[in-house]
Amino acid sequence: MDSTATAPVRFTLGKQSSLEPGFGKGDDNDSDGEFEEREIDASVRLMYLANEGDLEGIKELLDLGTDVNYRDIDDRTALHVAACHGSTDVVEFLLNNGAEIDPKDRWGSTPLADAIHYKNHDVIKILEKRGAKPLMGPMHVKNARQVPEYEINPKELDFTNSVDITKNDVWGGVGWERKHRYLKRVMKEENEFVMAVTLNIKVWNII
Repeated sequence: MDSTATAPVRFTLGKQSSLEPGFGKGDDNDSDGEFEEREIDASVRLMYLANEGDLEGIKELLDLGTDVNYRDIDDRTALHVAACHGSTDVVEFLLNNGAEIDPKDRWGSTPLADAIHYKNHDVIKILEKRGAKPLMGPMHVKNARQVPEYEINPKELDFTNSVDITKNDVWGGVGWERKHRYLKRVMKEENEFVMAVTLNIKVWNII
């Protein structure tokens, strides 16, 4: 085994994955400090240059054979980093040089998801134009009223084998006015029943 091989590391400078557990807690990772001066693997340096928006440095690294789709220990790529920071020129350059459009990091986040989270609209447009797909997460609601309503496009419905149904078919020929009076009477009777039951319960509680 090659002892000189570099193990994957975690790139923690700058904005991080939008789906990372505990995201937004603790210290802000945006750093104005200098990157630690030591011999750094070219792939890790690619992540750093994407964080800095250093297009010329990225070009140089790729010309030397650095993998544009290198993933750190969290499965994040240079495209993730560039999308987080809204670096449109870097995003386009990485895509033009073979970067995967929808790589998922260890938390399931993609460059498009990160760009959406950080509201980098120009990057969003670029990624969507290149075919990036938005994540479809589970819907978390507390009750049925929180479920969003969606408009249905009539053109997407197939009525090939449908049968026309009118209000007369449903109500057996009963006129609309008669149906309306019937429904009002039923609702009134139900309300009176509920009030009577409630009153009886209160009387029994008093006794």
